[in-house]
Amino acid sequence: MLDYEISANEAAILLKEKQARLIDVREPWEFETTRIDGSLPMPMGEVAARAHQELEPDELLVVLCHHGIRSMNVAVWLRGQGFEQAQSVRGGIDAWSVEVDPTVKRY
Repeated sequence: MLDYEISANEAAILLKEKQARLIDVREPWEFETTRIDGSLPMPMGEVAARAHQELEPDELLVVLCHHGIRSMNVAVWLRGQGFEQAQSVRGGIDAWSVEVDPTVKRY
């Protein structure tokens, strides 16, 4: 079984190799402030209503928020719903900005 968390660098490699799908669970204003290209905006409050319609249970899902708290909660929930390959980016988009891509604005 996969760990519940993945580092920003590990996530970047998976995404670059198109082995995972990036789900951004931040609020719309946060997504407008800064984002990672190719991410699917799905605010945390909408995940329960949208997950089974928009996500595949067998795909590797990399879940992202600001610092990694909301994304961990969503990853745990998704796994409970049968999305067994959901992982949270440790440190969120803030860690991504520091470790992977400094052009992603910090806030």
